[in-house]
Amino acid sequence: MTTEIDIIDRRILAELQRDAMLSVDDVSARVNLSRNACWRRIRRLEDAGVIKGRVALVDPEKLGVGLSVFIMVRTSNHDPDWLTRFRAAVTSLPEITGVYRMSGDLDYVLRARVADVKAYDRLYQRLIAKVPLSDVSASFVMEEIRETTVVPVEVR
Repeated sequence: MTTEIDIIDRRILAELQRDAMLSVDDVSARVNLSRNACWRRIRRLEDAGVIKGRVALVDPEKLGVGLSVFIMVRTSNHDPDWLTRFRAAVTSLPEITGVYRMSGDLDYVLRARVADVKAYDRLYQRLIAKVPLSDVSASFVMEEIRETTVVPVEVR
């Protein structure tokens, strides 16, 4: 089931992605809509799952987890039991912030936030203790040139 999203909805989404702490009054003023109409649209977008949640973005460096790591995983096992164990393993490790099943040569790419290379090694050891993996390699981010949580809404 798809939700009809018009230009006003897209403007609301753009504003909320910039700052989810905006009041309904502030959003309605920015999109030139009455407060009640804006509130109803936001509720409809939430009810439809277009707005999945509201979060605070924190600075990983200030929390001591400034090293971003991409972990490439290959496995020779693709049965349902292994997949259940893999999902449980990667979702149980808070350092892992993204998990993606891939096409091509890699089976999975994981993204993690850790303090340093030693912390990555501890994460790696905990991961392989939970689920057998055929091949694991990691790349450490040297510089984050651009990172965003904003989904393009194509406001015209």
